[in-house]
Amino acid sequence: MFDKLDFITEKYDELSKKVSDPDIINNQPVWQKYVKEMGEMEPIVKKYKEYKKAKDDLAEAKEMLEEGDDEMRELAKMEISELDEKIETMEGELKVLLLPKDPNDEKNVILEIRAGTGGEEAALFGADLLRMYTRYAERKHWKTEMMEINDTGLGGIKEAVILIKGKGAYSRLKYESGAHRVQRVPETESSGRIHTSAATVAVLPEVDDVEVDLNPNDVRVDVYRASGNGGQCVNTTDSAVRLTHEPTGLVVTCQDEKSQIKNKEKAFKVLKSRLYDLKMQEQNKEIADQRKSQVGSGDRSERIRTYNFPQGRVSDHRIGMTLYKLDTFLDGDIDEIIDGLITNDQAEKMKAF
Repeated sequence: MFDKLDFITEKYDELSKKVSDPDIINNQPVWQKYVKEMGEMEPIVKKYKEYKKAKDDLAEAKEMLEEGDDEMRELAKMEISELDEKIETMEGELKVLLLPKDPNDEKNVILEIRAGTGGEEAALFGADLLRMYTRYAERKHWKTEMMEINDTGLGGIKEAVILIKGKGAYSRLKYESGAHRVQRVPETESSGRIHTSAATVAVLPEVDDVEVDLNPNDVRVDVYRASGNGGQCVNTTDSAVRLTHEPTGLVVTCQDEKSQIKNKEKAFKVLKSRLYDLKMQEQNKEIADQRKSQVGSGDRSERIRTYNFPQGRVSDHRIGMTLYKLDTFLDGDIDEIIDGLITNDQAEKMKAF
């Protein structure tokens, strides 16, 4: 570990000199690349410097223990105890910082919600989830853009696709993929019987064109008249777009915009992200060790969380965490569980470090 830390520190120092070089400053693409690399290394270098200082302080305290008078030795013992604890903590932090980074962590997110079993109650729960993630994005000062929504007309949604833009969006939301289950008494249930229904969530990183090899000839584009509520153009022109990727059978529809061109652009963005996700899932199946180190499998059918309204609780089944604050959780206050999932994920990866 320490050889790697020394190498990173040396590399950081080299880059520090390069970004101050006038010739490199004039070459903005190269300068920006070096600055980005430095930014990624900086937390590691800073923590390692703190660690080395603590080690030096420990060596001095041990010398004081051998050479000082009784009072100085007593002070040295206290300092040694504090430094030992501090050094142990920093070693753990350094291990976490050195863990391989998910290349998608800094990307924007395409988040898809689909109502599952449970009829209209499942659709209402889908709407609850859509609001929860929208509110979470607001709390994080991320931007959201509705890509597609298919509502039931009764307050529920059969399907919704939103784009969430913001620093680190995927790094936190990627743990939300899976089946979410709700337990509550529907308003139409006169006997007070609790119903169970579900919705699935898929979290995809927004991908660049260079990351997906998409042959336009493989995509069938159909246009049709949009349905549902809309403005003057919706329902009167063929503005809705359906894309079918023939090699995989993936289908994407978009009718949210009045313009066919904008709908087509959004639909292609979603299709590219779904193809990228498909490629990543295929690669992950071949890497058994990596699958074991993830929090859950990320399988869409895996039940990851239960929202129990009568008890006011939300339980995440992957890490065994239960919170009795369902109202605030559904209002976007979901960081406590996400932090727990990240910590658990890091701990699993560190076992193989």
